[in-house]
Amino acid sequence: MIFSAGLGTRFKPWTDHHPKALAQVNGKSLLQRNVEYLQQYGITDVVVNVHHFADQIISAINDNKGWGSNITISDETDIVLETGGGLLKAKELLSGNEPFVTINVDILTNLNLNKLIDFHKKEKALITELRKAKETLEALKAEEKAAERGGDA
Repeated sequence: MIFSAGLGTRFKPWTDHHPKALAQVNGKSLLQRNVEYLQQYGITDVVVNVHHFADQIISAINDNKGWGSNITISDETDIVLETGGGLLKAKELLSGNEPFVTINVDILTNLNLNKLIDFHKKEKALITELRKAKETLEALKAEEKAAERGGDA
C-alpha cells in the first residue's frame, strides 16, 4: 500500500493545486517512483489511498496504466483518515493473511525490500517497521551541550 492521501503541507505552495503524490523528481512523480520501486521486488498489486486532489492521482494512474502494476484505489475523498485510518479502510483490499508492505509516497529509498520481508517472516512478527532516526535541531543542540559538559545527551 502506498499512502498518498496526505495534504502535502511541506510541499506548499505546489500542493495548493496538486497532490504531493504527483510531485516530480527527475521527471517521474513520487507515486510512479514508488510503484516502480515495489515492482523491483515483484510487488505489482498495489493499493493507493487518495484524498487531496484525488482526481489528479486517479487520472495519472489511469493515463499511465498503473505504470505496469495493478493499482486499486482506497478512496478517502470525504475525509483524510491519517495512516492508521487509511490502513483500516483499505484492509479489505489487502491480501488477506499474507504480509504486505506500506510506504509513504514521499519516501524514496533503495532499501532491499526482500531482506526486510525475509526478516519479518523469519521473526514471525505481527508488524515490522523500519525507521530512520530523524536528527532535529533540538537533538543536535542537546548533544552539543552534553559534549560541552563532557557527558551524553
